[in-house]
Amino acid sequence: RPLFFGPYKLQKLVRGQSTTWVPNEYYYKGKPKITKITATVINPNSVAQSIKSNKFDVIQVINSQWPNVKNTKGVNFIATVPLSYSYLGFKVGKWDAKKGENVMNPKSKMNNKALRQAIGYGMNVNQVAKRYSYGLSFRIPTLIPKQFGDYFDKDVKGYSYNIKKGNEILDKAGYKKKGTYRVQPNGKPLTIHLAAMSGNANQEPIIQNYIQQWKKEGLNVKLTGGRLIEFNSFYDKVQNDDPSVDMFMGAWSLSSEPSPNDLYSQTAPMNYSRFVTKKNTQLLDEMDSQKAFNHQYRIDKFHEWQKYMDDEAYVLPVSNSYTITAVYSLKPSDSMGNGFPNWYNVAYTK
Repeated sequence: RPLFFGPYKLQKLVRGQSTTWVPNEYYYKGKPKITKITATVINPNSVAQSIKSNKFDVIQVINSQWPNVKNTKGVNFIATVPLSYSYLGFKVGKWDAKKGENVMNPKSKMNNKALRQAIGYGMNVNQVAKRYSYGLSFRIPTLIPKQFGDYFDKDVKGYSYNIKKGNEILDKAGYKKKGTYRVQPNGKPLTIHLAAMSGNANQEPIIQNYIQQWKKEGLNVKLTGGRLIEFNSFYDKVQNDDPSVDMFMGAWSLSSEPSPNDLYSQTAPMNYSRFVTKKNTQLLDEMDSQKAFNHQYRIDKFHEWQKYMDDEAYVLPVSNSYTITAVYSLKPSDSMGNGFPNWYNVAYTK
């Protein structure tokens, strides 16, 4: 018998299918306006048809289905930019559970800045967004999203698509071509294993596209295990530093506090690249220090960190996507989908 402190309390739970919520008579603001809310779990493939048939009052759109639903009548589409981003991370070390910290391996295959930068220049993120996301995704330049205002450094441009520049960097760094592909500066063959999650129907062609772009730079990139990986298996490999992963396509949802300490510090388990440098530690410590109560000081440290991370390229920001919610004209009925955080303010109108 759990206690609830929100405007609604759980009345019924059908495991894996739905939850039913009714007003919490002890809510401190008073009784909310809706008598019952039903939140239902559905197969992502059924979302477009559910929107067209007005099955729910509120439902989140699957972005890959946008062309099928955008002209639906009697529905309002509300778009937001979430605090999140996808990224490409490079494995350069391991997590030491005894010490509770990341330990970098200077001899790691991916511990070469030139190689990482060239891989960044080989990604045609804007073209991918235009072709596969119907304009709902967009390239992001830094690891601090624009929504964080002053902390976002607008002068950091990131790695826009430039195969020529990527090839020049690799040539200069000693990654010589032997036939189709390049070898490492020590002359050994170079095969890079990429771990990427399975997802919607567009995920496979997007990842294969990037592999083809990297081939234009002479880089032999293969999928870990030869295929896209299911979500849980993907993070099992990434978190446990599986040797079959050289780089990986991950994604973050962020908190409202902009500090990246919990994601990229020496003691952060979620620093999946496992990079640790004195400069990174110094900047992260400074941006969360007592001095950082001075707003301008903290801004300066955030900007310095973004420039540093952009140059080192241990983690490359890739893209973010709009979140779209379909909201119908709310007519009196017993059911309502799940979509907004503050249901106390929701009421029916004539």
